Amino acid sequence: MNSDVRGDFVDETPEHLLEENSEFFNSFSVVVATGLTEKTLLLLSSLLWEAGVPLLVCRAYGMIGYMRLQVSEHTVIETHPDNVLDDLRLDRPFPALQEYVESLNLDQMDLKDHSHTPYVALLLKYIQQWQKENNGEIPRTFNEKKAFKEMIRKGIRINEEGVPDEEENYEEAIKAVNTALNATLVPVNVQNILNDTACENLSSESKPFWIMARALRDFVENEGKGALPVRGTIPDMTADSERYIKLQNVYRAQATKDVNAISNRVQKLLLDLGKPQDLITEMDIKLFCKNTHNLQVVRGRSLAQEYNPKTMKFQDIVMHLNNPDSEMVFYVMLRAVDRFYTEFNRFPGYFDDQVEPDIIKLKTCLCRILQEWGCAPLAKDDYVHEMCRYGAAELHSVAAFIGGTGAQEVIKLITGQYVPFNNTFLYNAMTATSATFEL
Repeated sequence: MNSDVRGDFVDETPEHLLEENSEFFNSFSVVVATGLTEKTLLLLSSLLWEAGVPLLVCRAYGMIGYMRLQVSEHTVIETHPDNVLDDLRLDRPFPALQEYVESLNLDQMDLKDHSHTPYVALLLKYIQQWQKENNGEIPRTFNEKKAFKEMIRKGIRINEEGVPDEEENYEEAIKAVNTALNATLVPVNVQNILNDTACENLSSESKPFWIMARALRDFVENEGKGALPVRGTIPDMTADSERYIKLQNVYRAQATKDVNAISNRVQKLLLDLGKPQDLITEMDIKLFCKNTHNLQVVRGRSLAQEYNPKTMKFQDIVMHLNNPDSEMVFYVMLRAVDRFYTEFNRFPGYFDDQVEPDIIKLKTCLCRILQEWGCAPLAKDDYVHEMCRYGAAELHSVAAFIGGTGAQEVIKLITGQYVPFNNTFLYNAMTATSATFEL
């Protein structure tokens, strides 16, 4: 283990701590629970839900892995999405970008300069030419983009032999048409955050995330004119160093301008809320502005809501059970196993000589649960037999998998990076498949 890691332990059972010193759990940033009975787990989850402390339940039962994340609200700025589109603003260029592109005269350039003009500048020039011929619209449909690509291709210089020169910047511009010509809009997930009541109704209890979100909303409605702040980065491209750096500085300068505008709004909001001015630093605001296109808010449900018949999502469970390949059947089986433990104070199949009798008892528990939930009986009894054969054993391979994935989720919660799952995760080691459900 890393030498910087420190650990501690308390030689008390969770049940004793919950009864004698329940505030013990409130001091943690995340609580990971494993091996708890259903009764103890529900008590712990209710306590942590009230305290606002995330709870991650991990379980390995035979060939089945289970995790349940209980968190009331988790905001993520650095989501690290897999595919990020460049923020080039070609459909609505800001003044400095427009001025830079207008300073470039392609017709008067020699071949060297012509073939090293950044493709972003080429795209903007041809977009403006397209807009003059198409009522100010940018290419949107497949056929329009195809015609736009041909317009760009015609701009490639022809040598004395009548053969097009090899201009990589033009080829880059043509390849970028499908990804660079996106309308500058506020993504739906971000717009939902800006319209959220937590963003609208700030108070002295509001988290820094929501204060910055409110400043962002006011920016979008005013300085941004319906757009998020410029990200300030550009992709690599074929260009000479001087013009590439100049183009890069154009985007960076606009990004800095937008950050300053949002920073001013944040400071005013902090003053109005009576919060210290250093609660949100300049670095916090820069990081927030850089990632505004991919902000996420995860709002979960408590275990109490999941187990309460009045708030339980019966219809979702029934819908998934109708799919014979759904992993939802293992969630139902684990609930049946817990019901069995509640009634008999042991898990089915725990003793070798009780495996066969426990099959009947577990099937009775399962049928009772399905009846309570309004679900049809399971088509096969194989799952009941399998759970009894497991005997509540924790296989090392399944436990290791759940331990590793659980550790990743804890890191997400602590660092505020990447998006945690919401809210139930099931792993089937027999088929090496997994699924998440919101229960």
